[in-house]
Amino acid sequence: MHVSDLVTPALIVEARTLDANLATMAKALPGSRLRPHVKAHKCTALARRQAELGSRGFTCATIREMEGMAAAGLGDDLLLANEVVDARRLGALDARVTVAVDSSETIAAAASGGVREVLIDVNVGLPRCGCKPDDAQRLAELARDSGLEVRGVMGYEGHLMMVEDPAERAQRVAESMAELSSAHEKVGGDIVSAGGTGTFDCNFAATEIQAGSYALMDTSYDQLGLPFEPALFILATVVSVSDKFAVADCGLKSLGMDHGNPRIEDAKVWFCSDEHVTFAPDSPAETPATPVRVGSRIRVVPAHVDPTIAYHERMHIVSGEEVIDSWPVDLRGW
Repeated sequence: MHVSDLVTPALIVEARTLDANLATMAKALPGSRLRPHVKAHKCTALARRQAELGSRGFTCATIREMEGMAAAGLGDDLLLANEVVDARRLGALDARVTVAVDSSETIAAAASGGVREVLIDVNVGLPRCGCKPDDAQRLAELARDSGLEVRGVMGYEGHLMMVEDPAERAQRVAESMAELSSAHEKVGGDIVSAGGTGTFDCNFAATEIQAGSYALMDTSYDQLGLPFEPALFILATVVSVSDKFAVADCGLKSLGMDHGNPRIEDAKVWFCSDEHVTFAPDSPAETPATPVRVGSRIRVVPAHVDPTIAYHERMHIVSGEEVIDSWPVDLRGW
């Protein structure tokens, strides 16, 4: 199949760039140092590629992702890096399952749901989940008293992923990880799980890094100067052209927009609506007509890869203008 045969909007992934991104991270964080986060791509075919490069443990964000990974034979060591109050579906999985806990309620849910292993989730600065660092020991003791094995701690420094200055990012990560390391000393266990694509090269306290976006990338991470390139695009068709702008058929229903507008090469994106992106040439105002025609195909780089992929049923793997494979986005939904 040729790229021009695809119905737009369509997810396309450049095979060569994907391979390079995966290889770069596998070299930087070999084996168990990397616990890839599948929420970024929601695709077991891509996860299998990561496993082939040495990452046999995976991070998930939803029970659905955990179930899909186990069903695909990728359940050697699955971490649900999220709190749940009903763990029965997790306890039923034919896989090694670890769940993040940060309260007596989530500990009770894990124990009653048949989960055997947990990590104590510690708040290291991101106002989301996680207990206070000085409460981690109490929760670890409660978990052990409930019959659970406490494998260690986790703490996500997500509020620092997009700090642009590398020195400042490294310093602030060290400060966050000092809190996590202090909690780990009291909790015990072998695992300190943290990090992501933005801090993979400056988080030295974690025993494993939960990076995900590095495989496909987006414009948010691309601005940090990381050694990964955008591999994923939305293929769109230009459906209308005026003397100052053009419109293509991908918009809010095919792009994650929480990190801002997408990027189109050599163009300025004006705005997105439900099914459209309006853009103009990134050139002086005196330059005439938009250099595209109705029917032209363009590639749109999303600002946030995770929710973008969740909008689509499959991703098409391409080499230039040839479609060489098609992978279902089989971990979508809940």
